[in-house]
Amino acid sequence: MNLTIAVIAKECIPGKVKTRLTPPLTPEQAATLAQTSLSQTLETVRSLPAARRLLVFDGTPQHEDAAGFEVFAQVTGGLDERLAAICSLTDGPLLILGMDTPQLCRDQLAPLLADWATPAPVALRRAWLGPASDGGFWALGLHRPDGGLLRGVEMSTPQTGAQQLDRLAGAGHDVGLLPVLTDVDHFADALAAAQQCSGTPFARTVDRLGWGLQAAGTPVTVPSDATPTLWAAPR
Repeated sequence: MNLTIAVIAKECIPGKVKTRLTPPLTPEQAATLAQTSLSQTLETVRSLPAARRLLVFDGTPQHEDAAGFEVFAQVTGGLDERLAAICSLTDGPLLILGMDTPQLCRDQLAPLLADWATPAPVALRRAWLGPASDGGFWALGLHRPDGGLLRGVEMSTPQTGAQQLDRLAGAGHDVGLLPVLTDVDHFADALAAAQQCSGTPFARTVDRLGWGLQAAGTPVTVPSDATPTLWAAPR
């Protein structure tokens, strides 16, 4: 499969990454959890069938994270511009992933992988979208990458995923939907994600942090801005 998988991520520096995890976590704990999420995501991507693996990074990646990846610096600008710029790094099928869904596994990408492995026109969707429970998206697959499909989409809002889906459909793309996943933005999200990937480094880190919060008598609740968004089934 002539597939390029790109992971967009940032250096996990305390106080500059996953700030919505604090509280209940300290900035250092939040950075540790973010780093575990990133490393686990990259390990999953290494197991996927791809011709190229790209790490599009803000900062300097750890040596072990960069292993097996071509590393590119993120361009300046909003998230839509940074995502759009990834499309210029390849002219073949492209799957863009983030670092915030450590529960990612091959099964969740199976519909895309199976579809794009089948010679056209037997079965070929031109785009795939992985919706996030907060209304965003965790994956975007474009069989023919085009940054114009991303530029101008308002990012980090409860309507981002729906706007991106409308943009793809409006351009005439037959869009497939991947399973809805939860981005790890709050500690309650981390607890939910850990349940889906039990036994992994991320889940073990969440368990350790959770026991520490429990011992300190710190309550963990779902914040008001983490209300899930209901997604329609693919048509």
